[in-house]
Amino acid sequence: MASSSHPVSAGAGFSLYQFFSPGGVLAKTHPAYEFRRGQLQMAQAVEEALEEKRHLIVEAGTGTGKTLAYLLPVIRSGKRVIISTGTKNLQEQLFFKDVPFLERALFGADAQPDGQNARPHTRLSVCYMKGRNNYLCRKKLYDLTDQPVLSGLEEIEHYRAIAAWEKTTGTGDRSELAELPEASALWHKLDARADTCLGQKCKEWERCFITDMRRRAAESDIIIVNHHLFFADLAIKLEADGAPDAGVLPDCGAVIFDEAHELEEVAGNYFGISVSNLRMEELARDTEHLLQREKLYTPQMSSAIQSLRERSQLFFSLLPAHEGRIAFDARREFLEENGDEYLALNHALTRLSAEFERLPQKPDEVFTLARRAQQLQVQLGFVMENEDPNTVFWIERRSFRGAPGASARRKPAEVKSSGGRSNVYLQATPIEVGPILRECLWSKLETAVLTSATLAVGGGFDYIRQRLGLDHARELVVPSHFDYESQAILYVPPDLPDPRTPQFAAEATGVISRLLEITRGRAFVLFTSYAQMNDIYDQLLGVINFPMLKQGDAPKSALLEEFRLTPNAVLFGTSSFWQGVDVQGEQLSCVIIDRLPFAVPSDPVVAARVKAIDRAGGNAFSDYQVPSAVITLKQGFGRLIRSLHDRGLLALLDNRILKKSYGRVFVESLPNYTRTTDIRKVEEFFGAGGDS
Repeated sequence: MASSSHPVSAGAGFSLYQFFSPGGVLAKTHPAYEFRRGQLQMAQAVEEALEEKRHLIVEAGTGTGKTLAYLLPVIRSGKRVIISTGTKNLQEQLFFKDVPFLERALFGADAQPDGQNARPHTRLSVCYMKGRNNYLCRKKLYDLTDQPVLSGLEEIEHYRAIAAWEKTTGTGDRSELAELPEASALWHKLDARADTCLGQKCKEWERCFITDMRRRAAESDIIIVNHHLFFADLAIKLEADGAPDAGVLPDCGAVIFDEAHELEEVAGNYFGISVSNLRMEELARDTEHLLQREKLYTPQMSSAIQSLRERSQLFFSLLPAHEGRIAFDARREFLEENGDEYLALNHALTRLSAEFERLPQKPDEVFTLARRAQQLQVQLGFVMENEDPNTVFWIERRSFRGAPGASARRKPAEVKSSGGRSNVYLQATPIEVGPILRECLWSKLETAVLTSATLAVGGGFDYIRQRLGLDHARELVVPSHFDYESQAILYVPPDLPDPRTPQFAAEATGVISRLLEITRGRAFVLFTSYAQMNDIYDQLLGVINFPMLKQGDAPKSALLEEFRLTPNAVLFGTSSFWQGVDVQGEQLSCVIIDRLPFAVPSDPVVAARVKAIDRAGGNAFSDYQVPSAVITLKQGFGRLIRSLHDRGLLALLDNRILKKSYGRVFVESLPNYTRTTDIRKVEEFFGAGGDS
């Protein structure tokens, strides 16, 4: 994934202005060059931050060209820098498109193919890394070859495809296996997750894809990762307390966080704990497979495994049967009523650990399994008994209904609930990640650059700094390169009922229908809940004459591809379509949002954060809930205008933005769209622009 060249400080012979200015390097090498003053501003600010070892927060509006604005200063710095992105897609864009472009622009050499990556490179030392579960574990594959344990024809087909691919792949990255479904159960048995890794004791250590990835990262000047990998790695290093082999990312002085508006949620996930019946079953299953393979199965081990399964199933079945996420405030009461079952599950884990000790032979995998059992026991104790005031404890139940064959595939790990079978997750999440990040990240880095198109609220960064604990940072707001006033019209219907009332859906359906007639489909209709999406989708079936696509009917990538290829299509979606989606041109000429995207107040993490802010004397609504919704709304509206040639309608069906005092914060945080409450202005906008 990386070239083996010596570190270089590129572009020292010219200034940033000479690179970005009219007639400069970029103008001579980029086929669609336009001078963007904001891009130059941002590049200068990033370079100063790297030189002066300061932190920087930059909101760079869509169309700024922020990727090149931080990449060039990073290359010129000569420092080792980690670039952390919001998605794998953005990682790949950086590695396969943006970095090679800069190499050609800076060095003018003929690009040579990198045999490991098929990425052209010349002199830059760059690699990109994904989370461990994206890579194949060769040892697991070979163990399965020796003693296959496969469930049905589908797994046999997947096994043959993976086994053939393993002989040719240079990276072990599952994205190369286009024919393997995202939800492949077999891949989960074969991936290189940390909790099943033997480390240097593994006989495949030298040929391991993770070892190779770590080696390439250590040799690289620029390491491109995603937020999930970055914070998973940081959490592992914190838990290991500085152990030399912990984590896969090398030390560095600077980190660029692109799509930094996602950091609080991702960091909270990885600084928390999750214990589930699924993890218990995976421990039992992996133990069984090892003992069978090594011919170490004994009646005592069989009994211990069976006990773990039974005790786990009973304990998790006793937890509240509410679907989705709920707070688990009544842990003490639960233990008073079900203490025997909790102690029995603890005893089953202790017993399994003891049986590992009694085995006459101990392959290295035994120690890994014993460590997993002990970790599960410690984490179960934390989520059930700990009283940490900065932690919210909650339960998530995910049911498996309707998927063909799902019950057969998942049966051992499932728990019966009132609505079917489900996996149950006991969760512990930090209420405030800011203090953790302040101590273990910001204070340790020379430079952190946080950038996104949506970081500022009301033109300032107070919200993001407070949530992330970033006390001392320079700030910059770079306006978008787009002419929003002429390219987009924002329509808010003045007379719709409050979205929280039962009357809203029926009346909103009529407005949506009329807007889609004006725009001739070509729209995203985005919702804050699945229930609202399904209700309005059903009401519009047979009413509008455009192809209708709905989230959940196919994988996200397939829906987007169908939307791009289907004239006048309308796509109905929820949260996953509010960001990270790029459809340029007339195919997307309208984005309709049902309501101001306030986080669900009953969500246990949101509720705990609201309570903590209010208890500390703040105002959670204005300090947390409104700013969070502002950033989400900006993300949703950001789907529409993706290029200088895009033109279209933004519609918000929630007139609280006009009627409530807090609505002003939303309005002041949005770009300078043309705004109207008169639907005739929308008709004129499209009439005047032809097909827009």
